[in-house]
Amino acid sequence: MKKRLFTAVLFLSTSILWAQQEPIFANYLSNPLVLNPAYAGINNVFNASVSYRSQWGGFEGAPNTASFSGHSSFFENKVGAGLLFVTDKLGAQTNTYISAAGSYKIDFGDAIFSFGMQAGVVRFDEDASELNAFDPTDPVFNEDNTFSKFNIGAGAALKGDNFYIGLSVPRLINNTEEIEGIETELYNRHIYLVAGYVYELNSVVALRPTAILRAVGDAPASIDISGSIIIHDKYTAGLLTRNFNTYGLLAQMNLSDKLRLGYIFEIPSDQSVGSDFNSHEITLMLDLEIFDFHNLNRRYF
Repeated sequence: MKKRLFTAVLFLSTSILWAQQEPIFANYLSNPLVLNPAYAGINNVFNASVSYRSQWGGFEGAPNTASFSGHSSFFENKVGAGLLFVTDKLGAQTNTYISAAGSYKIDFGDAIFSFGMQAGVVRFDEDASELNAFDPTDPVFNEDNTFSKFNIGAGAALKGDNFYIGLSVPRLINNTEEIEGIETELYNRHIYLVAGYVYELNSVVALRPTAILRAVGDAPASIDISGSIIIHDKYTAGLLTRNFNTYGLLAQMNLSDKLRLGYIFEIPSDQSVGSDFNSHEITLMLDLEIFDFHNLNRRYF
């Protein structure tokens, strides 16, 4: 109980001090564009994705994240471009990311290498009415704060029929702002390394191990590891862990050749916030052939 109380106090203190962490996405390989602009158009189709994540349900001030993205390949599949919108609410803070991404692709036949960049705005909002300050007269805590900051990002990806590797820094600029005379960090640069591979055991069953490593200055690195089984290229089920203190189940079903639905359920251990506060994430993905050079094929990433 003491450990859980300490975690709660640390969580709320972090949100008040604007120590910004990027939103967590467990279903990152269904829509890597949220982390890497090089993914724009990499599958030679138009792709749209919408997702919602409710983290630590029942924990007051817990994160809730929604995202929407749309991207496509253009000019005979040589380049990609797309748009990304993410809103992330954490306690009294709501952070909104709006970015435009572009990529250039090199086709090696059995793999595609892509380099991408993105540019956009990050808006930071803090609602003072949702804060429970020890001293309500303190001007740091009794006034709303809103800041908008420009940012750019970059990434590279290598993708084949049965593998994906991506390295990215979605926002390169560390953002700060002066609040009541105090220089405050709004955002600290994050680095992502993502990898996944599919082992086809036979014509029916395949295995897919994946991992994502997150790194940010002045904080321990974080790693997600998952393993799933794919049946008939249509049904996916598996297990995941985050830093070996959160565990979960994942499932995905191809509703058609064009439409996929994914769901993730997570249970934190007592090393995190405790098993009473579960997380849910749902993702809907659509692939379409819009141009005559688009090619809708089976894909795992």
